[in-house]
Amino acid sequence: MKLHDLKPQDGSKHRRKRVGRGIAAGQGRTCGRGQKGQGARAGGGTRLYHQGGNVPFFRRLPFKRGEGFTPINQIDYNEVNLDQLSVFPAGSEVTPESMAEARLLRDPRNPVVVLGRGLVKTALKVHVHRISAGAKAKIEAAGGTVEVIDL
Repeated sequence: MKLHDLKPQDGSKHRRKRVGRGIAAGQGRTCGRGQKGQGARAGGGTRLYHQGGNVPFFRRLPFKRGEGFTPINQIDYNEVNLDQLSVFPAGSEVTPESMAEARLLRDPRNPVVVLGRGLVKTALKVHVHRISAGAKAKIEAAGGTVEVIDL
């Protein structure tokens, strides 16, 4: 195959429609715009979301302010990964308060979840609100303990 043999895939390229070139061309006279009306005029047509007299869909929805559609009972956790726990010395107790002092938490008022990215090389006593199964296994394999505290 040479460069002059290359051509686009069949059906991937479309010829431009040339309108207003006589009735034999298939798009003459009204040029596919139909008869008189808003769509036949230059610059005609309707705006986005126009529904022809119906109340538009976004106005039929209930009116909600601010955060609107986020669940009101959703719990936002402070996510802490195992590689971030390397700041604590071996045998230390890791609590939400000690993590806040180490500036690992985004918002200290929210509960803490420990996730399994990274490795733990020292034995730690971890007290958190939630922990993933992988993170728990890695902490216990390093000789540490895990306690889940209530929200």
